[in-house]
Amino acid sequence: MGRVTLRFRLTLTWLLLAAGLLSPMCTGAVAPLPRKGKLPPDLSEILSRMNDAAKRLKSLSANLTYTKVTVLVNDKSTEEGRLFFRKGKTPEIRIEMQQPESKVILFKKNKAEIYLPKINQLQEYSFEQKSGLVEEFLLLGFGSETGELKKSYRLKYVKEEDLEGDMTAVVELTPRKESLTSQLTKILMWVSEESWLPTQQQFFEPGGDYLIASYTAVKVNLRIPSSTFEIHPAEGAKRIKMN
Repeated sequence: MGRVTLRFRLTLTWLLLAAGLLSPMCTGAVAPLPRKGKLPPDLSEILSRMNDAAKRLKSLSANLTYTKVTVLVNDKSTEEGRLFFRKGKTPEIRIEMQQPESKVILFKKNKAEIYLPKINQLQEYSFEQKSGLVEEFLLLGFGSETGELKKSYRLKYVKEEDLEGDMTAVVELTPRKESLTSQLTKILMWVSEESWLPTQQQFFEPGGDYLIASYTAVKVNLRIPSSTFEIHPAEGAKRIKMN
């Protein structure tokens, strides 16, 4: 595998994982789903709440922040942008990264496009032969019931934790399949006990590096124009088929 392809796979994997986990976070009803009791929730209650929320998902938009930490060299980098999602026979995802560099990532119908405005270049990737791998990541959310989640991950309730004033239940997801373990060792997800929406996720790579994803200004089930899930590059843009 060439250097460019590997770099793209790693980038897209993180984007799909973060976006995929966002959907349970945003699929809840507008009104919060309060807990029945005061005892810490168990795993079955958490998954039941998330499952009910996933069934309500139609669309979402959110601000997003990715913080990538490279442990060996103690390096931390942050990206900020917007995410748009629309549910359908095949999910549509648009990620607009704004800081530190502008770029647009569109995932639609087993195809990914990355537009780099700075150099006016549109990169196209086909997933026709790798749709199974992509679906493994999308099982993390986008309306999938938690029963599907269990097929790909071993789930464990870890603890309760106060996250910036919001009491959360921390759930650990460990990949079952080799197609996932080669990319991730585990995922931690913080789920608000007030709204039952995840507020933060942490993805761990085999080498110890990790990504923290956080989401704010989440809006669900609003009408998102179809044009949102299209890329209109500037005149003269160079199109490159990457595979």
